[in-house]
Amino acid sequence: MRSPTIGLEVHVQLNTASKMFCGCSVEFGAGPNSRVCPVCLALPGALPVLNRRAVESAFAVALALHCQIQPFSQFHRKNYFYPDLPKGYQISQYDVPFSRNGYLMVETEQSHRRIGIIRVHMEEDTAKMMHGRSITEHAVTSLVDFNRSGVPLLEIVSAPDITSAEEASAYLTELRAILRTLGISSGNMEEGALRCDVNISLDAGTRAEIKNINSFRFVRKALEYEIERQNALLDRGEPVVQETRHFKESSGITVSGRTKEEAEDYRYFPEPDLVPLEITPEWIDTVRQRLPELPEERRRRLHEMGLFPAEAATIANAPELARFFDRTLSVFPHGKEIANWLLSEVSKTLNARNCTIDEIPLRPEGLAELLQLVHRGTISSKIGKTVIAEMLATGKSAGEVVHEKALGQILDPETIRGWVQETLAQNPKEQEAYRLGKDALFGFFVGQAMKRSGGKANPELLNRIVKEELEKQ
Repeated sequence: MRSPTIGLEVHVQLNTASKMFCGCSVEFGAGPNSRVCPVCLALPGALPVLNRRAVESAFAVALALHCQIQPFSQFHRKNYFYPDLPKGYQISQYDVPFSRNGYLMVETEQSHRRIGIIRVHMEEDTAKMMHGRSITEHAVTSLVDFNRSGVPLLEIVSAPDITSAEEASAYLTELRAILRTLGISSGNMEEGALRCDVNISLDAGTRAEIKNINSFRFVRKALEYEIERQNALLDRGEPVVQETRHFKESSGITVSGRTKEEAEDYRYFPEPDLVPLEITPEWIDTVRQRLPELPEERRRRLHEMGLFPAEAATIANAPELARFFDRTLSVFPHGKEIANWLLSEVSKTLNARNCTIDEIPLRPEGLAELLQLVHRGTISSKIGKTVIAEMLATGKSAGEVVHEKALGQILDPETIRGWVQETLAQNPKEQEAYRLGKDALFGFFVGQAMKRSGGKANPELLNRIVKEELEKQ
């Protein structure tokens, strides 16, 4: 079986307020060509000015990926002609990028491996082409929206260390978690905030490049198809052509775009309108001190609290959920219990409403209050589920819901004993079977008595009284 050699080039839109080289807004969803100026339209005489916030966001990503940040960096003009590129070139970085030689740890069911990062470099995004739009009753044409032109972009280039479609998917998942944790990109592939080019060859032979794949699932499908396609070519004794290909989402196949005479067929020269970037150790240290706890570190901490690996990953890889967890933990110091409720009752609501945890009427202090009531035995876990459903529906506190609906747990032994005695009196056959050795019926008696209490009897006290009453028989 031939061994795949895979490298990924990931393009990340930064969520700065303005574009890379001008002051235009990067707001997504604005009207076509409404976020433009002479600079991002490349009008004569317009000059670029570098966005400091974008540069520092780029530093943060490079540090999180263990890259070596260079003291000297330079922008270049990447020349090619296409309607989405108003200048006829893209301002990018070529042989003097600001960072090199990093890595990302990737875990799959089969392995835990280190994937090299060749470089992280800065550039500007292109405009957006829209094909097949009708502008008159009789004409169909291609339209260009320049709102995206000049949006700050990072390109993260992996080494060809990835060996399977599963590993590529795990790499992208981990990278997206880092980007979102840093707060420098939404990582939303549907909005184009993260796009991926894939390079794939078999047995380190001729490689094909698959351009602009816009979902993790499609990256995996494209790789699976391309491995199968290249294997079939080589089995027939035919060569793999060095080319750019595109993934067809509807059919799940890749199709040829254009052949490439060389691996790199652009022309570069230094950008004369931007001075080289001098990066001091003090500047890097300032950015490093602002780095948050990264997903790998957070997963390790949550695992040490007793969370299962899958639970730790679900929380650590979602920044909003991780922040909510940690704020709840500061009030209610029982991580495993918090995780149980977040990943069950709260997640059900998030999935049903298709929203994030920041968009529901539940605050960390509110969840902590509910968990304290359950932890102290004021209400049972079962009643707690009723309470949190009401909290999520109305925004009321746990205390308010328990008081208004009289849901507090009953702790009076004699009241509970009365329900137990009524249960036993109405089930004489089950009592006889229990005395003859059918111990599993103990749970039946507990359940029936709990039902009589409306779910409000204290479980521990109820179990003790059921045992006492059965021993009297």
